[in-house]
Amino acid sequence: MSVVRDLFPGGNTSEGFYSYYDYIIEKDANRIFILKGGPGVGKSSLMKNIGKEFIDRGYDLEYHHCSSDDYSIDSITIPKLKVAMIDGTAPHIVDPKNPGAVDEIINLGDFWNKDKMEENKDEIILLSNEVSKSFKRAYKYLKAIRPLIEDIIEMNVEALNFGKINFITNELISEIFKDRIYLNKRGKIRHLFGSAYTPNGNIDYNKSILSVCKKIYRLKGDYGTGKTTILRKIYNDAIERGLDVEVLHTPLIPEKIQSIYIKDIEIGITTSDKLQSVDNILDLKNYMDIDILNKNENKIIEDKQLVDQLMSKSVENLKEAKYIHDELEKFYIKNINFDGINLLKKDLINRILKYDK
Repeated sequence: MSVVRDLFPGGNTSEGFYSYYDYIIEKDANRIFILKGGPGVGKSSLMKNIGKEFIDRGYDLEYHHCSSDDYSIDSITIPKLKVAMIDGTAPHIVDPKNPGAVDEIINLGDFWNKDKMEENKDEIILLSNEVSKSFKRAYKYLKAIRPLIEDIIEMNVEALNFGKINFITNELISEIFKDRIYLNKRGKIRHLFGSAYTPNGNIDYNKSILSVCKKIYRLKGDYGTGKTTILRKIYNDAIERGLDVEVLHTPLIPEKIQSIYIKDIEIGITTSDKLQSVDNILDLKNYMDIDILNKNENKIIEDKQLVDQLMSKSVENLKEAKYIHDELEKFYIKNINFDGINLLKKDLINRILKYDK
């Protein structure tokens, strides 16, 4: 049975749109198809249909979702065949690094009725500008959230018992790796997002990503309770031991970590509360000074209320951007030769299957 995992290769963050597209597929890829063309030309549908074809054939598959529309796909990866198909248009522009040898551009703009498209030039430009404005506004709200989160972090750090945190971190590392020997290589690291802020709010795919794990640990705690520090120590230890690791980052502050998946030993450690069943929960509140927490409680509540308000405004603008984008797509959809794209799909499937050796 196929294993299908859902991830985000990019996100709407306090830093604007943040891309981990370089990690969609490993450097030893057989083929990378880069799809170009405007909105509504069928890039996502083409990838979904090709993905379904390979799932039906029994291949494992990764769906990389779009943070601007989580129902849309920005890329697919077929790990066994070392093949990826990527939407290479803005805001995540991707161009060939090894043209012809590995990467190639598939231009779905070849299937436009160019004369009809030109007739709607003014409307298309107007709507494109409006989409851009909505995204800029959404990112301003996300950027405004970050100082509030940092304020919460400072107050929680004040209450942390670092000695105990270091002790339980070392205990956890010992339990995860037990007597595993160090391999004569350095492990590989892959960065992606486990969740994203989208027009539908915060969409969390950590359950799907970690579905391949034999054992899952959960770190429970507020901002600033040491979760990222613990996760970074664990994945650095894994890499030093020669183990490959996926690092899933938080959707607001991309340098922080939400989950890690240590592939070679099939162990996951997550901060997400979306997984109903985990093997072990480590509550970091147990290693904090309750008196200091109580002293800062009202300030933290106030900051979180402001965070919620700003996040609501950000999502509202992401939703508006999607609505306008959907209107923009209509100009493309009615002028696309979908029969031609269907023939292209069949050709691409046959070409990809050649890598099954």
